[in-house]
Amino acid sequence: MVKSYWLINSNRSEVKRFMKNDKSIDGVFEYMFIDTGKVLGVLGNKPPVMTNTVSVEIDLAREIYKRLLSQGWKETDEVWIYKES
Repeated sequence: MVKSYWLINSNRSEVKRFMKNDKSIDGVFEYMFIDTGKVLGVLGNKPPVMTNTVSVEIDLAREIYKRLLSQGWKETDEVWIYKES
C-alpha cells in the first residue's frame, strides 16, 4: 500500500491527501496525486467526501505541500475509521 500524507485546514473543514502514483517509474516520471476532500460532521466520525484529484510532478507537489503549511494547514493522520458492516 502506498503511504499517504494528509493536511487539514485551520477550521478543520477540508483535507488534502498527497499520495505517490505507484505506477510512476522511479527517477523518470514521478507524480503525486493530490486529493481534496470536505470534512462532513465531526472530524473522525465519517470519511471526508473527496471532491477533486489532480496529478502533479513530485517537485510541484512538495511546493504545494510547503505552501499549504505556510498558510496554516496542519499535518494530520487519517483519523476516520472504516467500519465493516
